[in-house]
Amino acid sequence: MEWNYYDTFIEVAADCPTERGKVPPDKKNGKSKPGIEYELIADHPYTYTQEEILYQTYIRQKEFSEEELSARGEEIRAAFFGKPQACMRASMLPKKYGWGLHFDSDGKVAIIPRESAEYDRLANLEDDRLKRLKAMRNSRAKT
Repeated sequence: MEWNYYDTFIEVAADCPTERGKVPPDKKNGKSKPGIEYELIADHPYTYTQEEILYQTYIRQKEFSEEELSARGEEIRAAFFGKPQACMRASMLPKKYGWGLHFDSDGKVAIIPRESAEYDRLANLEDDRLKRLKAMRNSRAKT
């Protein structure tokens, strides 16, 4: 199964509550899921694919030890991807915290603050090779 985006820009959700990219806050007992996603992508732009971000976030949230990952890594990975996973369009980074996600031709992602010139450039780029998608809305559209 293919889990990755290529040549894609995920814009912030139509109902994103912030006008600027904000670092997700930590929880009382450690990093939040969007906080882990943010660190992985911001600290290592164009290093990870969507699949790698989803998996790395999961193992960090569950706090698997290096020993357990060495011994059971394939099993843990297979179990994780054996269940349906939400894509990065459902991430709180573009839904709530004001970050666009740019996936290059290799499927590697970088985080782009919505107030930046680079965000505007990608959001308005007239290039058929770049697919532009909106992040999922935070609430259902009113009908």
